[in-house]
Amino acid sequence: MENQNIQRKFNKSQLIPLVLIGAGLIILGLLLTRALTTQTPKAEYSVVPSAVNFSAPELVLNDLNGNKVNIADHHQQIVMINNWATWCPPCKDEMPTLAKYYKAHSDQGFMLFGIEAGDSKKDVASFVDDYAITFPVLLDPNTESLNAFHNDSLPSSYVIDHDGNVILAWTGPISRDMLEKYVTPLLEQ
Repeated sequence: MENQNIQRKFNKSQLIPLVLIGAGLIILGLLLTRALTTQTPKAEYSVVPSAVNFSAPELVLNDLNGNKVNIADHHQQIVMINNWATWCPPCKDEMPTLAKYYKAHSDQGFMLFGIEAGDSKKDVASFVDDYAITFPVLLDPNTESLNAFHNDSLPSSYVIDHDGNVILAWTGPISRDMLEKYVTPLLEQ
């Protein structure tokens, strides 16, 4: 009987440090998880464009007012095509950047067409209002633009030069820094 009492005391005395160690590990794990998932302010994420060289596809789509817009009519400008959708989180994230860049550079011969991939006109118009988009937004209910560029990833963007050639291609979000680094020099030529 005395052996059992000693053994119980021994087990309890061993249990307390183990509980404290376990609690400490849990707290440490929670702190590490918080530290790793808390985002600190960093530079805006962006993919780097690929240098490409191919003729721009023929695209004629309707704007939100039902007017037909032919992208080829704008080759006197540097044209960016941005394929996006209202439901796409990275598209939403980059939209304010694109809107600000367009506003800052549209008077330098820069044209941006936001080509919305398949959502309803009502949803697109609401999105345009919510994000205060001033560049032309074209409706693409049959995803002609995605098919023409052979890329169904969203967002995806392409820069067309004065000769009607696609010279830059992005698949993923674009930051202001990337626009300034790769597109602005084209406007200054």
